[in-house]
Amino acid sequence: MTDRLPMFPLNAVLFPGVTLPLRVFEDRYRAMVHHLLRQEEEERHFGSVAIREGYEVGETGAQSLYRVGVKLLITEVEQHQDGSFDLEVLAVDRIRMDSLVSSGDFPVADIEDLPEEQVAVPSAVVDAARATFTAYRAALLEFREDPFTGSLPKDPEFLSWTISATTPLPMPDRQALLEAPDAAVRLGMATDLLRAELRAMNVIPSLPATEVARTKWSPN
Repeated sequence: MTDRLPMFPLNAVLFPGVTLPLRVFEDRYRAMVHHLLRQEEEERHFGSVAIREGYEVGETGAQSLYRVGVKLLITEVEQHQDGSFDLEVLAVDRIRMDSLVSSGDFPVADIEDLPEEQVAVPSAVVDAARATFTAYRAALLEFREDPFTGSLPKDPEFLSWTISATTPLPMPDRQALLEAPDAAVRLGMATDLLRAELRAMNVIPSLPATEVARTKWSPN
Protein backbone atom coordinates (compact mmCIF):
# COMPACT_ATOMS: atom_id res chain seq x y z
CA MET A 1 0.00 0.00 0.00
CA THR A 2 1.34 3.42 -0.96
CA ASP A 3 1.05 6.55 1.15
CA ARG A 4 2.10 10.17 0.75
CA LEU A 5 4.46 11.71 3.29
CA PRO A 6 6.32 14.98 3.69
CA MET A 7 10.01 14.35 3.00
CA PHE A 8 13.19 15.71 4.57
CA PRO A 9 16.28 14.23 2.83
CA LEU A 10 19.40 14.18 5.01
CA ASN A 11 23.13 13.67 4.53
CA ALA A 12 22.88 10.55 6.69
CA VAL A 13 21.51 7.02 6.59
CA LEU A 14 19.12 6.42 9.48
CA PHE A 15 17.87 3.13 10.89
CA PRO A 16 14.72 2.05 12.73
CA GLY A 17 15.14 2.72 16.44
CA VAL A 18 17.43 5.74 15.98
CA THR A 19 16.57 9.03 17.68
CA LEU A 20 17.93 12.17 16.10
CA PRO A 21 17.97 15.89 16.88
CA LEU A 22 17.11 18.08 13.88
CA ARG A 23 17.47 21.84 13.49
CA VAL A 24 14.89 23.12 11.00
CA PHE A 25 15.45 26.62 9.60
CA GLU A 26 14.86 26.54 5.84
CA ASP A 27 11.47 27.89 4.75
CA ARG A 28 10.20 24.72 3.06
CA TYR A 29 11.00 22.52 6.05
CA ARG A 30 9.59 25.05 8.48
CA ALA A 31 6.38 24.85 6.42
CA MET A 32 6.57 21.06 6.73
CA VAL A 33 6.82 21.26 10.52
CA HIS A 34 3.89 23.70 10.72
CA HIS A 35 1.86 21.22 8.65
CA LEU A 36 2.82 18.31 10.90
CA LEU A 37 2.05 20.21 14.10
CA ARG A 38 -1.55 20.55 12.91
CA GLN A 39 -1.81 16.75 13.05
CA GLU A 40 -2.42 14.59 16.11
CA GLU A 41 0.82 13.79 17.96
CA GLU A 42 0.81 10.14 16.86
CA GLU A 43 0.35 11.21 13.22
CA ARG A 44 3.32 13.59 12.98
CA HIS A 45 5.24 11.43 10.54
CA PHE A 46 7.54 12.41 7.73
CA GLY A 47 10.01 10.49 5.64
CA SER A 48 13.74 10.76 5.11
CA VAL A 49 16.12 9.21 2.61
CA ALA A 50 19.86 9.75 2.42
CA ILE A 51 21.27 12.19 -0.11
CA ARG A 52 23.53 10.39 -2.53
CA GLU A 53 24.72 13.65 -4.08
CA GLY A 54 23.98 17.23 -3.04
CA TYR A 55 23.04 19.09 0.13
CA GLU A 56 20.26 19.20 2.70
CA VAL A 57 19.58 22.91 2.22
CA GLY A 58 20.12 25.64 -0.33
CA GLU A 59 18.72 26.56 -3.73
CA THR A 60 20.07 23.49 -5.50
CA GLY A 61 19.70 21.06 -2.61
CA ALA A 62 19.75 17.33 -3.14
CA GLN A 63 20.61 16.22 -6.65
CA SER A 64 20.42 12.45 -6.16
CA LEU A 65 18.64 10.48 -3.46
CA TYR A 66 18.58 6.89 -2.30
CA ARG A 67 15.12 5.35 -2.55
CA VAL A 68 15.08 3.36 0.71
CA GLY A 69 14.90 5.36 3.92
CA VAL A 70 12.87 5.62 7.11
CA LYS A 71 9.63 7.04 8.43
CA LEU A 72 10.24 9.50 11.27
CA LEU A 73 7.96 10.56 14.12
CA ILE A 74 8.33 13.92 15.84
CA THR A 75 8.62 13.23 19.57
CA GLU A 76 9.72 16.67 20.82
CA VAL A 77 9.52 20.13 19.29
CA GLU A 78 10.72 23.58 20.29
CA GLN A 79 10.00 26.67 18.21
CA HIS A 80 12.30 29.70 18.37
CA GLN A 81 11.55 33.39 17.89
CA ASP A 82 13.25 33.42 14.48
CA GLY A 83 10.80 30.78 13.25
CA SER A 84 13.23 27.87 13.33
CA PHE A 85 12.56 24.61 15.16
CA ASP A 86 14.56 22.13 17.20
CA LEU A 87 13.07 18.66 16.83
CA GLU A 88 13.76 15.25 18.24
CA VAL A 89 12.57 12.51 15.94
CA LEU A 90 12.37 8.72 16.15
CA ALA A 91 12.85 6.46 13.13
CA VAL A 92 10.03 3.92 13.32
CA ASP A 93 9.91 1.99 10.02
CA ARG A 94 11.70 1.49 6.73
CA ILE A 95 10.12 2.96 3.61
CA ARG A 96 10.73 2.93 -0.12
CA MET A 97 10.25 6.21 -1.97
CA ASP A 98 8.43 5.75 -5.29
CA SER A 99 8.32 9.39 -6.42
CA LEU A 100 9.20 12.83 -5.06
CA VAL A 101 7.28 16.06 -5.68
CA SER A 102 9.14 19.22 -4.67
CA SER A 103 6.98 21.88 -6.33
CA GLY A 104 4.75 22.58 -3.31
CA ASP A 105 5.39 24.33 -0.02
CA PHE A 106 7.54 21.37 1.05
CA PRO A 107 8.67 18.12 -0.60
CA VAL A 108 6.29 15.16 -0.50
CA ALA A 109 6.71 11.62 -1.77
CA ASP A 110 4.65 8.58 -2.56
CA ILE A 111 6.10 5.88 -0.32
CA GLU A 112 5.43 2.29 0.61
CA ASP A 113 6.32 0.55 3.85
CA LEU A 114 9.24 -1.86 3.63
CA PRO A 115 8.74 -4.29 6.52
CA GLU A 116 11.52 -6.55 7.71
CA GLU A 117 11.34 -10.14 6.49
CA GLN A 118 11.03 -12.43 9.52
CA VAL A 119 13.59 -15.23 9.38
CA ALA A 120 15.27 -17.58 11.83
CA VAL A 121 18.78 -16.25 12.38
CA PRO A 122 21.40 -18.96 13.10
CA SER A 123 23.07 -18.53 16.48
CA ALA A 124 26.49 -18.67 14.79
CA VAL A 125 25.60 -15.55 12.76
CA VAL A 126 24.48 -13.71 15.90
CA ASP A 127 27.56 -14.76 17.89
CA ALA A 128 29.94 -13.74 15.09
CA ALA A 129 28.32 -10.32 14.77
CA ARG A 130 28.39 -9.68 18.53
CA ALA A 131 32.03 -10.76 18.85
CA THR A 132 33.18 -8.73 15.85
CA PHE A 133 31.32 -5.61 16.97
CA THR A 134 32.82 -5.97 20.47
CA ALA A 135 36.33 -6.26 19.00
CA TYR A 136 35.68 -3.26 16.76
CA ARG A 137 34.51 -1.14 19.70
CA ALA A 138 37.66 -2.05 21.65
CA ALA A 139 39.93 -1.16 18.71
CA LEU A 140 38.10 2.11 18.10
CA LEU A 141 38.73 3.28 21.68
CA GLU A 142 42.32 4.05 20.67
CA PHE A 143 41.01 6.85 18.44
CA ARG A 144 37.62 8.03 19.73
CA GLU A 145 34.83 7.36 22.21
CA ASP A 146 32.92 4.11 22.18
CA PRO A 147 30.17 4.40 19.53
CA PHE A 148 27.75 2.41 21.71
CA THR A 149 27.03 2.25 25.42
CA GLY A 150 24.99 -0.32 27.27
CA SER A 151 24.24 -3.97 26.65
CA LEU A 152 23.69 -5.26 23.13
CA PRO A 153 20.15 -6.51 22.41
CA LYS A 154 19.59 -10.26 22.41
CA ASP A 155 16.94 -10.16 19.70
CA PRO A 156 18.69 -10.65 16.30
CA GLU A 157 16.62 -8.00 14.50
CA PHE A 158 17.24 -5.37 17.20
CA LEU A 159 20.90 -6.40 17.26
CA SER A 160 21.21 -5.93 13.51
CA TRP A 161 19.73 -2.44 13.69
CA THR A 162 21.87 -1.50 16.70
CA ILE A 163 25.15 -2.53 15.08
CA SER A 164 24.17 -0.85 11.80
CA ALA A 165 23.12 2.40 13.48
CA THR A 166 26.07 2.82 15.82
CA THR A 167 28.95 1.72 13.60
CA PRO A 168 30.67 4.66 11.83
CA LEU A 169 30.87 3.30 8.29
CA PRO A 170 30.81 5.11 4.93
CA MET A 171 27.38 6.05 3.62
CA PRO A 172 27.18 3.39 0.84
CA ASP A 173 27.89 0.66 3.40
CA ARG A 174 25.29 2.02 5.81
CA GLN A 175 22.75 2.24 3.00
CA ALA A 176 23.44 -1.38 2.03
CA LEU A 177 22.80 -2.41 5.64
CA LEU A 178 19.53 -0.48 5.69
CA GLU A 179 18.39 -2.17 2.47
CA ALA A 180 19.29 -5.71 3.60
CA PRO A 181 16.14 -7.87 3.42
CA ASP A 182 16.38 -9.44 6.88
CA ALA A 183 18.37 -9.59 10.11
CA ALA A 184 20.44 -12.62 9.09
CA VAL A 185 21.70 -10.96 5.92
CA ARG A 186 22.29 -7.66 7.73
CA LEU A 187 24.28 -9.27 10.56
CA GLY A 188 26.41 -11.17 8.06
CA MET A 189 27.09 -7.99 6.07
CA ALA A 190 27.91 -6.05 9.24
CA THR A 191 30.34 -8.74 10.36
CA ASP A 192 32.16 -8.67 7.02
CA LEU A 193 32.30 -4.86 6.99
CA LEU A 194 33.60 -4.67 10.56
CA ARG A 195 36.25 -7.32 9.92
CA ALA A 196 37.42 -5.29 6.92
CA GLU A 197 37.57 -2.17 9.11
CA LEU A 198 39.58 -4.05 11.73
CA ARG A 199 42.06 -5.25 9.12
CA ALA A 200 42.45 -1.71 7.77
CA MET A 201 42.88 -0.26 11.26
CA ASN A 202 45.66 -2.74 11.98
CA VAL A 203 47.54 -1.63 8.87
CA ILE A 204 46.77 2.11 8.82
CA PRO A 205 45.40 3.51 12.10
CA SER A 206 42.68 5.87 10.92
CA LEU A 207 39.06 6.64 11.66
CA PRO A 208 36.20 5.36 9.52
CA ALA A 209 34.72 7.99 7.26
CA THR A 210 31.29 8.55 8.78
CA GLU A 211 30.57 10.39 12.01
CA VAL A 212 27.37 9.23 13.72
CA ALA A 213 27.67 10.97 17.06
CA ARG A 214 24.41 12.88 16.43
CA THR A 215 22.33 9.74 16.61
CA LYS A 216 21.50 7.26 19.30
CA TRP A 217 19.69 3.95 19.10
CA SER A 218 16.65 3.11 21.14
CA PRO A 219 14.52 -0.05 21.20
CA ASN A 220 11.32 2.03 21.35
